[in-house]
Amino acid sequence: MTEFYVILDKIPTSISQRATTLPEKMLKINEMFETIQGEGAQTGVPSIFVRLQGCPVGCSWCDTKHTWTLDDAFLTTADAVMSKGQEDESHFTADESSLLALFRQRGYTASHVVITGGEPCMYDLRPLTGLLHSEGYSTQIETSGTFEVLCNEKTFVTVSPKVNMKGGMPVLTSALDRANEIKHPVAMQKHVDELDALLQGVADLSGKTVCLQPISQQARATELAITTCIARNWRLSLQTHKYIGIE
Repeated sequence: MTEFYVILDKIPTSISQRATTLPEKMLKINEMFETIQGEGAQTGVPSIFVRLQGCPVGCSWCDTKHTWTLDDAFLTTADAVMSKGQEDESHFTADESSLLALFRQRGYTASHVVITGGEPCMYDLRPLTGLLHSEGYSTQIETSGTFEVLCNEKTFVTVSPKVNMKGGMPVLTSALDRANEIKHPVAMQKHVDELDALLQGVADLSGKTVCLQPISQQARATELAITTCIARNWRLSLQTHKYIGIE
């Protein structure tokens, strides 16, 4: 199954093995855009995506590796990030109030905000999610489950557990317990087995949606996901944004 993986030479040393929330109050933002949520239980919901910079997990099939490094050499302005024509490590900093002001300045109409990365739970997201809910937005976090999830109690938390990745970060039971949705990427049977092992440690699965998502839309991965979802009464998650050509 080597077609599903690439070899990672190095996890950025500035964030490798870090298991605690970053002390900075300012968020480092690599991308911000308005689109349709393309995967998981919230598929089809108009959304503002906020992609945060920094990730120590080292997922081999990651499609946002430009968000891994935390390096102030790549700091720039919000205008520069919003107008960049290609994916790169450049990012700007903002607190929750200035980010909300940017939503309004850009004329965004979506009322659902997806905070992704990178690994967004490297940051304390309680100030941002709290403000957004007070302003009438709903929020969602997409996390690997390797950091404590610090957010508003109303935030919809999607944990996509990354097991045995290059960065050596364990998936936290506390993150799985907080999850509203557990969305697991699969390419082969061992990934289903890994999920089974993780779910055994979850105290209460009631009210949680469990999804399988085929890695890279590969045919064998998709067949495995479909078969397993039917057998387990889980949900199939497809990356529909990749099929219809949107961000």
